[in-house]
Amino acid sequence: MSATLAGRTAIVTGASSGIGLGIARRLAADGALVFAATRSKEDLEKVFDQVDVAGGFVGELQQAGVAADLVSTAIGELGDVDILVNNAGGGVIRPTLEHTEESLHATIDNNLWTTIRCVLAVLPHMVARKHGRIINVGADSVRTGLMDHAMYNAAKGGVHAMVSGLAREFAKDDVTANTVAPCYIETPELARLFETGGAPPRLLEVVERATAIVPLGRPGTPDEVAAAVAFLAGEDSRFVTGQTIYVNGGSSMG
Repeated sequence: MSATLAGRTAIVTGASSGIGLGIARRLAADGALVFAATRSKEDLEKVFDQVDVAGGFVGELQQAGVAADLVSTAIGELGDVDILVNNAGGGVIRPTLEHTEESLHATIDNNLWTTIRCVLAVLPHMVARKHGRIINVGADSVRTGLMDHAMYNAAKGGVHAMVSGLAREFAKDDVTANTVAPCYIETPELARLFETGGAPPRLLEVVERATAIVPLGRPGTPDEVAAAVAFLAGEDSRFVTGQTIYVNGGSSMG
């Protein structure tokens, strides 16, 4: 890694595992001071054990006021926030007609509302400083229509759509907004689930289909998603805004 983000500060939400942990690790390795947000103290301890982060926050970001507390805490500890990575998510993946009110709310709350709350909380600070990088983690399934992902895509589609409006509205303030949209990513957590035989047959079928449409013939890795995020967080991407970068091995193109 390099020191391309030296002197920069970053909030990474959903930082305790999988893609979020990979992003936190990569940004820290590139020199950024990383502030990790998780849903529990136990999850935050996992981050502290694995990544040299500058601080952390525990809270349910979809709830009103919590994202504002996250941003104010990060500013208090780091001095400012240059980069916001909206990675927190985790929808309920199931056939559309099997969703319930509870699963629908969980899917929208965990993916879309967390992102909206964090963006609204950090924007005044970035606008005042005339600098900022907002990076949303979306989903390739928004384009591929992957099995059982319709309601999840409704949430992630909002995450994708947000960046074009943000990019145009806040370009004058040197605030860029982009999305990184991965295909199926083989995280350590999912790998363990499959190794132990604990994955339900329906999930196995979803994963098989997700992998089958990737021309490169394999799922992605958290590090490959983190590399795209690191690019968008740095100065080499200063003329890139309002875009969705698909990290998907070619599963959707164009």
